Amino acid sequence: MADTAMVDVAIVGGGLVGASVALGLAGSRLRVALIEPAPLDARPPQWDERCIAINHASVRVLQGLGVWPQLALQAAPILSTHVSERGRFGVARFSAAESGLDALGYNLPVRQLGEVLWQRAAQAPVQVVAPMRLTGASPGDDHVGLTLADGRRMTARLLVAADGAQSPVRGWMGVGAQTHDYRQSAIVTAVRCSRPHRGCAYERFTPEGPIALLPKPWAQEDRLCSLIWTTPSPLVADRMQTDDARFLSQAQEVFGGRLGRFEQLGRRQAHPLQRVVGSSLTAARTVFVGNAAQALHPVAAQGFNLGLRDAATLTELLATADDPGDAALLRAYGQRREADRRRMAGFTDGVVRLFSNRVPGLSGLRHLGLLALDLVPGLHETVLWQNLGYAGHSPQAAREP
Repeated sequence: MADTAMVDVAIVGGGLVGASVALGLAGSRLRVALIEPAPLDARPPQWDERCIAINHASVRVLQGLGVWPQLALQAAPILSTHVSERGRFGVARFSAAESGLDALGYNLPVRQLGEVLWQRAAQAPVQVVAPMRLTGASPGDDHVGLTLADGRRMTARLLVAADGAQSPVRGWMGVGAQTHDYRQSAIVTAVRCSRPHRGCAYERFTPEGPIALLPKPWAQEDRLCSLIWTTPSPLVADRMQTDDARFLSQAQEVFGGRLGRFEQLGRRQAHPLQRVVGSSLTAARTVFVGNAAQALHPVAAQGFNLGLRDAATLTELLATADDPGDAALLRAYGQRREADRRRMAGFTDGVVRLFSNRVPGLSGLRHLGLLALDLVPGLHETVLWQNLGYAGHSPQAAREP
């Protein structure tokens, strides 16, 4: 075994959540390796690049990792949200002012978030193994044996699976998953509007799926928005291939005129939507985080925020651990994370099913529900703080102010 590298923690998957785990462990006494199959692709900023919405709890986690000051330079604050249903008058509104916060959250480029996390991880005492694919993992009594694509072997006392919704590690560890295909894709792009967004994020529900517009950071411009349009699978090809003018006209008809006219369209990307929830958050000397633990519908923009709480909880537990793969530690991780992920997985799935259901009578109930969210103080506050990331147990790094 002289040619076998030994580490305390091996993180498989260097995406946003995996890189956050690596950076969170950088100051610990643990030997950490980060294994990522893709090379870092540094790209220049573009006005229509893909963004990701993070809530207040996630901002606090990123502050704890020491990366928020750099990220904040290119982040658009979300000062309020406006939730409605096409063809109905009920509206639910939430604002930073009512919660006593500067912002409910921020919208920032995925490119920038990934680059900053990777740059900091590369500067930290973390062994970065990239580009390199993991081809096998097998648990032992006190370690997990790993095989890399180039034939090298590695052992880790804890394996952190951050390898996405179709996680190979889940399969190697015998962990199943519940999968639901929504038969939809999220068409992601950017639009320039004739009216300023004033920091408001909009989500409008339709029987086909929601359409969302969020303030987009670009040269302090206040008329640029990220657009996420959930589209049934049979309509995706047409919406991806049609010309910009027709796409803008169709999106305008669905969204309405709250932001004036849609004047310019960015590049379009389509992402098929599935709900994948692992049957367990842990296996022998293994934990699952981010999309490897649960991949959710993007409604309410909760997926990455949930994954970042996975990362923060895990690094909190590992900070003082003598054996990072100890069974008691893994049980504690599962207990702390299960309620949060069950709540958010159920919430996002329930919202999608409710607003896409055409059963007679439900439209009136949805209308009343939106009014209740806006007007009933206890319900309004509960949903507000849940969306901020503070429902149930929160890791120390994300505790509410």
